[in-house]
Amino acid sequence: MVGTVQKSKQNLSTQIGYCISLFGAALILLWIGIFKFTPTEAAAIKPLVENHFLTFFVYKIMSVQAVSNLIGVIEIIIALLLIFSAKFAFLKRYAGIGMIVTFLVTLSYLFTTPGMWKVVDGVPVTDFFILKDLMLLGFGLMIVQTKNNE
Repeated sequence: MVGTVQKSKQNLSTQIGYCISLFGAALILLWIGIFKFTPTEAAAIKPLVENHFLTFFVYKIMSVQAVSNLIGVIEIIIALLLIFSAKFAFLKRYAGIGMIVTFLVTLSYLFTTPGMWKVVDGVPVTDFFILKDLMLLGFGLMIVQTKNNE
């Protein structure tokens, strides 16, 4: 009986942690996705996008704001997939794949954008806002692996 209670508490803790991660990731994606519709964020991401080997060409076919809006729409769609996956488990896989692709690309900006790394007091540092994507990439990998009934 003690083992059953312990397992139940671990299960509840895991479920609560998963829900916090799911809705936290959705909130971050939704918030950042909405912010992409502002001229400030459109200008801020331009150096990242134009220096990347997968995205450098987009400013030749779309305006700075249109590119940012498109990225924002993608982030909002992934956020909605995450939110709705709480009710419709089959959406987890799509949300996870979207997160994996998105955060692999954004993390690769650390290596394709000139000036992203600086040395401060002997310690290499970067614009830390992008490092959140490492945790979100990990969560995307986790939810792709979860079964639909979890």
